[in-house]
Amino acid sequence: MAVHKAVRSPEFTQITRPHELTHDLRQELVDCWVTVSNAGGAVIPHGVALPPVTPKDVGTVFDQIVDALDPQRSRLLVATAEGVLAGWLLLRRDPHPLIAHCGVVNHVQSHTRFRRQGIGAALMRRVRGVARDEMGLERLGLTPRSGLGLEDFYRKLGWVEVGRWPGALWVAPGDDRDEILMSLVL
Repeated sequence: MAVHKAVRSPEFTQITRPHELTHDLRQELVDCWVTVSNAGGAVIPHGVALPPVTPKDVGTVFDQIVDALDPQRSRLLVATAEGVLAGWLLLRRDPHPLIAHCGVVNHVQSHTRFRRQGIGAALMRRVRGVARDEMGLERLGLTPRSGLGLEDFYRKLGWVEVGRWPGALWVAPGDDRDEILMSLVL
């Protein structure tokens, strides 16, 4: 796997409806998710066993995400560098009227070949504008797991820790992690 030089500025694409996702891009996104999960990334899909995961495991969950895409409720934000998939995330809103002004960011991931090159930070900066300007959201939330330094990464981008669920995540026998609740006012 080739490691790319520092990325100056990735290009972004949004997928807002299922028919916008090509077969090739679907495969790249699933492969990214498998690679990141199996490398220890905190993007283990709900309903899938702990790593190692396979494209079939992740593909089923990914297809459910794609089937729910809608411009006002759920969209994928994809980052590419020099035409190569560098990372992606899911932005969604809950349709319930009490919290419809809030969005949630899930599955934030930088492909392992682009780690530590600013892709994750670029995605997180870009998602702010998409959430605020295109979806009309006022606040975002996300729930990283402790033990990986993710809370520091998000804090540097303006996110605030608003709580924790101690030991909520069971990564392995004897390796319980806190689920960190973070918020960003847009």
